[in-house]
Amino acid sequence: MKRITRLMIPMAVCGLLVAVTAARADEKKADPTGSWSWSITGRDGTPRKVTANLKVEDGKLSGTVSGRGGDKAIDDPKLNGDDLSFSVTREFNGNKFVQKFSGKISGDAIKGKIEFDRNGEPQSVDWNATRDTAKPAEPATKPAEPAPKPAQP
Repeated sequence: MKRITRLMIPMAVCGLLVAVTAARADEKKADPTGSWSWSITGRDGTPRKVTANLKVEDGKLSGTVSGRGGDKAIDDPKLNGDDLSFSVTREFNGNKFVQKFSGKISGDAIKGKIEFDRNGEPQSVDWNATRDTAKPAEPATKPAEPAPKPAQP
């Protein structure tokens, strides 16, 4: 009986540690909410800034990605811990094409891949987005108060 008790206590402690660690991991899920920017190089070699506005509400990811034709809503959004993926369907000259984004969030950065077809050939490029941080509001300055008048004798 003592032998069983000696085995059960360490096993119970290990089980408790695993449960606490899993609970903390759930608490620290990455939050992609915000505006994200990255640069892509066009066919002519000109860099262009692209922006994604992402939001998580009730555990569901949504958002838009900018482009030459304006902002497009994301499709098939998935958020699992710090991994996220979604796709964007665009149209150019009557042809539809899909960009599939996947990446890992780490603080204010997302690193991953964008996959797409070009002329029937699968392509991929690195995706390195950074969260746009709002410029902090400058404190309101009060007008200087006049110096007190010296006391009169």
